[in-house]
Amino acid sequence: MTQYTSASKRFCSIYKSSKKAEMYVYVDRAKGTEAIPEALKQVFGAPLHVMDLILTPEKKLARADAAQVLKDIEEKDFYLQMPPPEAEQRIEGAIDAPKDSLHG
Repeated sequence: MTQYTSASKRFCSIYKSSKKAEMYVYVDRAKGTEAIPEALKQVFGAPLHVMDLILTPEKKLARADAAQVLKDIEEKDFYLQMPPPEAEQRIEGAIDAPKDSLHG
């Protein structure tokens, strides 16, 4: 049987937040979301499973450094990927947009 978790690779599950857009948490697949601290669960909301993958330090991720993800999972049992600053500004801008004759 193939070993998917070692010093150089880990079988991870990725979950997105049900409360915050573009917020994700990476965990060891074998441990699941049990390792996520209660305080984070309150902010994160119900974790929604996105995908599983075998993560290596060389793996290209869209908005995270794979080596840092692996390090955080090893040390803290999870890696939290926050929304990019521009996404938060877009969301705030949509909420705070001034009203005009076309947009009530």
